[in-house]
Amino acid sequence: MYRYDHYDQTIVDERVAQFRDQVRRRLADELTEEEFRPLRLQNGLYHQRHAYMLRIAIPYGLLSARQLRTLAQIAREHDRGYGHFTTRQNIQFNWVKLEQTPDILERLAGVQMHAIQTSGNCIRNITSDQYAGIAADEIVDPRPYAEILRQWSTLHPEFAFLPRKFKFAINGAQEDRAVTAAHDIGLTVIKNEAGEVGFRVMVGGGLGRTPIIGSVIREFLPWPHMMTYLEAIIRVYNQYGRRDNMYKARIKILLKAIGSEEFAQEVEQEWQHLKDGPGTLTLEELQRVAAHFTAPAYEVLPASDAAIAQLRQENKAFANWLARNVKPHRIPGYRAVVLSLKKPGVPPGDISAEQMETVANLAERYSLGELRVTHEQNLVLADVRERDLFELWQQAKNAGLATPNIGLLTDIVCCPGGDYCALANAKSIPIALAITERFDNLDYLHDIGELELNISGCINACAHHHVGNIGVLGVDKDGSEWYQVSLGGSQGNETTIGKIIGPAFSAEQMPDVIERLIEVYLRERTDEEKFIDTVRRLGIEPFKAQVYGTPIEPKATKAGEQARG
Repeated sequence: MYRYDHYDQTIVDERVAQFRDQVRRRLADELTEEEFRPLRLQNGLYHQRHAYMLRIAIPYGLLSARQLRTLAQIAREHDRGYGHFTTRQNIQFNWVKLEQTPDILERLAGVQMHAIQTSGNCIRNITSDQYAGIAADEIVDPRPYAEILRQWSTLHPEFAFLPRKFKFAINGAQEDRAVTAAHDIGLTVIKNEAGEVGFRVMVGGGLGRTPIIGSVIREFLPWPHMMTYLEAIIRVYNQYGRRDNMYKARIKILLKAIGSEEFAQEVEQEWQHLKDGPGTLTLEELQRVAAHFTAPAYEVLPASDAAIAQLRQENKAFANWLARNVKPHRIPGYRAVVLSLKKPGVPPGDISAEQMETVANLAERYSLGELRVTHEQNLVLADVRERDLFELWQQAKNAGLATPNIGLLTDIVCCPGGDYCALANAKSIPIALAITERFDNLDYLHDIGELELNISGCINACAHHHVGNIGVLGVDKDGSEWYQVSLGGSQGNETTIGKIIGPAFSAEQMPDVIERLIEVYLRERTDEEKFIDTVRRLGIEPFKAQVYGTPIEPKATKAGEQARG
């Protein structure tokens, strides 16, 4: 993984010192809250319902064991003993004290981490495929390009005050696992017919108040022109993006207003001033960064391990875990392991300090000291020898990290919602817990099969509810919390926006609503048909009729308010 050089470390250290002085001035009332707000936001510090929340960047989702141990220390010493992984491959701490934030940032700088540009109207954390570098379907490893984009965009003076926040995603595999179509700029690293590396450039995607799938404005951009072309895109946005209305300030609104063709022409004109200039990426620089992502010295192993195959036959629980949580690897004898952060009764994406330390130990013992954060709020050990899977499973199970539900209904993607977020209209976590409790039978979950359920507490869509097969959105209705349901959303190569099925439901009704939707699927599906396939084939009307046909009388449920306060 990438290691800071002198320039990186100097920038981060100086930023910590700068923010320490800003916090001092705020605490001394030398800065008003209005003056302090943009300063803290560019260092990832939000003021939430109960306390400050610090969002820490995990560039393209890659962490070392040492870094995770530092996050565990921060959770224990500066928070309430846990953290929350997000859909942007970041981690958030929800209970930090303002006066302690400079110390937290200094501790992060000591392990080459920061919170720079995790908020504010700037280029946010660069995200990518959690299986980058190991996926069998990978065309080009996107991580060197993601790191170059991180360096280029960090504290870029021209893009520090954009009309609105700006998000990049980059993917290098045949299957899009980075949701590139739902980002301000989505890059796919590809090869043309001549074998040359370049990018398919998609612009204007995004969720939130106006969900839109991005438009391809260039089918093939040679890799040396990556930064100059992207700079041209953001310059056009910076010039023409609206600043009079924050709800219409995203680049997707600009593209919708003028059309993707005209936008592409504007970019081409701007690019002529930048093309082949100082921002052109050189082979020397690409190789310098790519050297940090060379493949480790993998062992020569058999493609499958006989002992593991035997244990699969003998141990049903282990077999279930292998089926859901263990993924292919491009190197024979190795596998990628997903550690589930969706144990029943625990808010999705939450992880305790003790679990962080356990994962750090597992990463060092079984996965070359590294791990990944997924867009679905789980963790990945990317380089596990197949022969170690049973031993790893036992230890992960003891730590509450081996729930065999990856890709199933209870692998819920969920934002912190109204329990924490000042922007939320409704709570998300209690809904997720109640649904998980209703569907607590693993055999039933496996029978239902793959299904993506995403729950957002407000229209900002931090849980990507628009692209969930079932999407749930918290809304305010006369001062009460209600939940709007959409169907048919999906990510991947066929990213689609779900359709709202009708009027919102109360919190108490939500488990029954999900159950009724599942009943339609189980009744109408054909062989090998996933939930999303059935929705696409039938449309939403049969599901709508099942949900609204008769009054819902909520069943008793033990899942209520989140236990953590």
